[in-house]
Amino acid sequence: MSDLVLYDTTLRDGAQTEGISLSADDKIKIARKLDELGVDYIEGGFADPNFHSDMEFFARLREEPMSHARPIVFWLTRRAGRKAEDDPALKNILELGVPAAVLVGKSWDMHVTHALKVALDENLEMIRDSVAFLKEHGIEVGVDAEHFFDGYKHNPEYAIASLVAAEEAGADWVCLCDTNGGALPGEVVRAIEAAQQAVKIPIGMHAHNDCELAVANTLAAVESGVSMVQGTINGYGERCGTANLCSIIGNLQLKMGRELLSEEQLSQLYETAHYVASVANMPTPEREAYVGRSAFAHKGGMHVDAMLKYPKTYEHVRPEVVGNERRFLVSDLAGRHGVIYKAQALNLGLEKDSPQTQELMARLREMEHAGYQFEGAEASFELMVRKCMGMHQPQFDLEGFRVIVEKNRDGETRTEATIKVEVGGEYEHTAAEGDGPVHALDNALRKALERFYPALGGIRLTDFKVRVINAPEQATAARVRVMVESRSGARSWTTVGVHTNIIEASWQALVDGVEYGLLQMMQSDEEESSEAG
Repeated sequence: MSDLVLYDTTLRDGAQTEGISLSADDKIKIARKLDELGVDYIEGGFADPNFHSDMEFFARLREEPMSHARPIVFWLTRRAGRKAEDDPALKNILELGVPAAVLVGKSWDMHVTHALKVALDENLEMIRDSVAFLKEHGIEVGVDAEHFFDGYKHNPEYAIASLVAAEEAGADWVCLCDTNGGALPGEVVRAIEAAQQAVKIPIGMHAHNDCELAVANTLAAVESGVSMVQGTINGYGERCGTANLCSIIGNLQLKMGRELLSEEQLSQLYETAHYVASVANMPTPEREAYVGRSAFAHKGGMHVDAMLKYPKTYEHVRPEVVGNERRFLVSDLAGRHGVIYKAQALNLGLEKDSPQTQELMARLREMEHAGYQFEGAEASFELMVRKCMGMHQPQFDLEGFRVIVEKNRDGETRTEATIKVEVGGEYEHTAAEGDGPVHALDNALRKALERFYPALGGIRLTDFKVRVINAPEQATAARVRVMVESRSGARSWTTVGVHTNIIEASWQALVDGVEYGLLQMMQSDEEESSEAG
């Protein structure tokens, strides 16, 4: 394995992302996943006792330690005019029982005089005293040289002096921080070379992404000889984020030959990125390198045709090495090859030059022109293919529905949907309430069908998205595209509907969702019967 250390700060720096708020349970879940991935250090949070979720996180890790990663706590140097042994947060580090701590040391003279408002020499003493205090108690201590690259640009002698102060006090390593995210790769290399001449302890890199260069700067730092890289999963962090550890790991291991993780661990990268996004309640990675859902998605017809012949034509690495997968998007732009590939993957017997293929392509163009989009609604695409091939048998027929929304003078709303369906000559007429018209309609439809299809009770609607398609031209009469995600157990699928009436568009997507769910259940029953026979 490589001697390059992976340091994750998702739970501290990443938690400072706008929209992220992590509980102690969330932090434990993410830490366990990062430990499985093979990260060396996990920065769990602040040393201040007022950060209750951080205190609980470290306490729980004492009871159930991680198998590989070392938990590390983050805090500042002592305050000016106070002894390190009298600083409450520094003393709390000892009580936390953590094996390692990282202290922020100011390395930009402007920050010392304008933010800390202390003398330059006093700041260096604050670094020395704080590091020495923790080292006396047997704790591994690192120093984050905050704003190092800006400091080196404006006063290189002082920036270097802050590193020397940390080393003289016994720091185990220093990490050079591009805190404002404004450095360029060339500047990073020159500053690191100067730091390497000044101190002998290991040097790390912590980059922010305000110029979209955090990963590039980190890779440049590795080429310059740093021995630690810091980052966050999915690039979470303040403002524009921190260096994306997923991209760093992928590039270091697959492009630069640094064996950071085992093959099995590397194949967990995609799962880890999406798991962390789910726990943090953030959108799933879509276009991120290596772990984005679109990272290996192909849409253009020429691309799809070439990929079907030889995968290396439009992919720089095999998606499965990072746990991702190749996807061919369903679209008129993908051409006949891409559509046929998707249809054939369904094992429906579609032939390249068959009349059904011509009908399918014509139907696809017509529906995309109307505003349908099947790239994220592959369940609706499969149903469309089945209809074009004469293989679709509707599981019910709609006689009619009515949706009523009432609001009283107190601002309270009530929504009810009434529906009548026909299944095999039998009719069911029922009603249901819901949190809004779509939810009420979904509840009424399922209630009406459950007598005929009891398994529908295991299917639930999990997501609902609406997008206006042609608003500038049609204003309030514009068409809307509704995407509905349904789930049964661990399996989920997405369907689409388009109409000028949002209720009708939602109905189309809801019907496809139910039809597809019933289709999957019937196919599963047939497979079980075949195996039993």
